[in-house]
Amino acid sequence: MTNSNENSQSPDSLELQSHLDRVSHELTSSIMEDERLRHLFMPFLPDEGTILWIFERLQEILFPGFHGPRELSEDELRSHVSTLLLEVANDLQAQVAGALRYADAISHGGEVRRSPEEMKAQAAQILHDFIGQLPEIRRMLSLDVQAAYDGDPAATHTDEAVLCYPGVYAITVHRVAHALHRLQVPLIPRMLHEHAHSRTGIDIHPGATIGESFFVDHGTGVVIGETTQIGRNCKIYQGVTLGAKSFPVDEAGRLRRGVKRHPTLDDNVTVYAGATILGADTHIGQGTTVNGGVFLTQSVPANHVVRGPKAQMRMLDRGDWEH
Repeated sequence: MTNSNENSQSPDSLELQSHLDRVSHELTSSIMEDERLRHLFMPFLPDEGTILWIFERLQEILFPGFHGPRELSEDELRSHVSTLLLEVANDLQAQVAGALRYADAISHGGEVRRSPEEMKAQAAQILHDFIGQLPEIRRMLSLDVQAAYDGDPAATHTDEAVLCYPGVYAITVHRVAHALHRLQVPLIPRMLHEHAHSRTGIDIHPGATIGESFFVDHGTGVVIGETTQIGRNCKIYQGVTLGAKSFPVDEAGRLRRGVKRHPTLDDNVTVYAGATILGADTHIGQGTTVNGGVFLTQSVPANHVVRGPKAQMRMLDRGDWEH
């Protein structure tokens, strides 16, 4: 015979269940009322896990042996690259098509107005153009890796730069994200950008234009804004900000988007740790060095050194200091 008490819930359990039911109802109502924190009715929203999986496959193409299998003959390499490209193509085209549908829906109050066929065709063209840029992206990354080795006396080999340097990882993600950004892919470039930011502490907006042989040394706290333009052979240290002086607004007081807000660095510029360079009209000339800690909102001619005021230093005997 079963004891009836075994089938009944304790007062504490009943109270907990009642509390959970109330909170569940409150949360469900909140979810339905606030569109900013949900996308339940947009199944085509790009998937972060798939985007990162695609990037991992691209790493195997861009840095074979550092990522993926390490013992491949030339024939095996050709087959491996071909297989990877097919995997990337299938998944990336689907994600880009989803991103295009997402952007269309956002622009029209949740309604997708363009046909699936039209967006599928656009996604196919974007994929075609992006895949065609991979050899050039790999060429530039090779120069970035060499710049990291040449720019850091602590580096023992270019392999170390590839495997260990956060700046190399950040510029790798950026070169991929920038290519997609230039092809006007919605959302996905920013997803890649924030992945690199969270992993390295280096924040490079995918819209920033960066020339070849670029090196971010150490890297933590670097911020490079959307409309920044950086020439060839430039080097930036930790804590550098290339930012906006102000945010222009339109007649209604809304932020104006798509206008240049960030500085331009010509070729062979070095910016040392903690420097801040702001403004769309701030132009740093070729071969110029900006010393650490400088706050700069005006242009600098070519082949100059910019330094801040010298800090005053005092040295006191410990005994004098304590008394």
